[in-house]
Amino acid sequence: MPNQPLNILCITTYHKGMDFMKSCKAEGNNVYLLTKKKLENEVWPWESIDDVFYIEKWDQNDVVKGIAYKFREIKFDRFVALDDFDVEKVAMLREHFRMAGMGRTTAHYFRDKLAMRMKAKEEGVNVPEFTSLFHNQDINDYADKVSPPWLLKPRMEASATGIKKIQTKDELWQIIDELGDERDNYLVEKFAPGDVYHVDGLNLDGKVIFSRVSKYLDTPFEVAHGGGIFRSATCEIGSKVEKGLAKMNADVMKAFGMQFGASHTEFIQSKATGELFFLETSSRVGGANLAEMVELASGVNLWAEWARIESKTLKKEKYTLPKVSNKYAGIVVSLSRYEHPDTSSFIDKEIMWRMNKKWHIGLIVVSDSSERVLELLDAYTKCISEEFHASLPAPDKSL
Repeated sequence: MPNQPLNILCITTYHKGMDFMKSCKAEGNNVYLLTKKKLENEVWPWESIDDVFYIEKWDQNDVVKGIAYKFREIKFDRFVALDDFDVEKVAMLREHFRMAGMGRTTAHYFRDKLAMRMKAKEEGVNVPEFTSLFHNQDINDYADKVSPPWLLKPRMEASATGIKKIQTKDELWQIIDELGDERDNYLVEKFAPGDVYHVDGLNLDGKVIFSRVSKYLDTPFEVAHGGGIFRSATCEIGSKVEKGLAKMNADVMKAFGMQFGASHTEFIQSKATGELFFLETSSRVGGANLAEMVELASGVNLWAEWARIESKTLKKEKYTLPKVSNKYAGIVVSLSRYEHPDTSSFIDKEIMWRMNKKWHIGLIVVSDSSERVLELLDAYTKCISEEFHASLPAPDKSL
């Protein structure tokens, strides 16, 4: 098998994973893309794609039949979900076609926020106090024991989508009643003010082989619900919190059965006690251009290395991580009031990336000093807020 090209089917219902496909092709494999018809005019790496299959919408039975038809001529070796929302769908495809990789049970730990918390708690990983919304008495007991505020979270949404902050037991029950028959798709957990961190990593043979700890300077919840400016920066390397989160991330990956691939995991440090809590994880590369920030700080392209891990694992070849650097990087991104914002006024030599997306403005800075990164982010945030920033209300998917 080492000398034979693999047939890798990349599945995504969003426009992402370009570096993954390029890396797969560079490894000598055949790359196939399954995506939505509405995305056909996006800038995909066509030179790296051998064929593309379009769907109008995701119907599991139709997708299975379509892949089965293609399978008659193309012997697929690997199915890869490139987006969070596709993880569980692709796990079901793997099980149907008896394909190696993450099945539905493990996939649930990386998609279902309730499954995540229950498994983490069972394995001794610290999590905020939570309850499902299955049983009325459990909800009442929780509300009487755990002081508000609480967060109502949809089990299967990504990031801060659909989250509501709740202040009283009466308000909680009012929202549960409004949810009706959908209440089993939600959970409630203790809201603990604190700093939110993310650990972006690569995993091989059941172990974390690379991780980089970063801190959201404004939490995703604040950005999504307050119309704020998104910012993140590399955590101080070697600090107590960086070491603690790297270990905690390794514990989560082991507990959840991650064997190989990329992961993006979020944690919170309580402002009151300094205690670290696990929030959620995903078996994918982090969004919001965090992959670019991690690469500029470390030299590790998470998308490309994930693809190499997939390829090397299947070919039973040895995978070697590229040389890792320990620089500091930070990102600032905002909606813009201009379709094509002019960033020429930002001239510092530390700027290594500028966002090229309509109605958005974004920069990544890199330095040997974490203090310099934070100084620049603060200055840029002030300027963007005054001269460029626009905001939209968060989409309400919770009810």
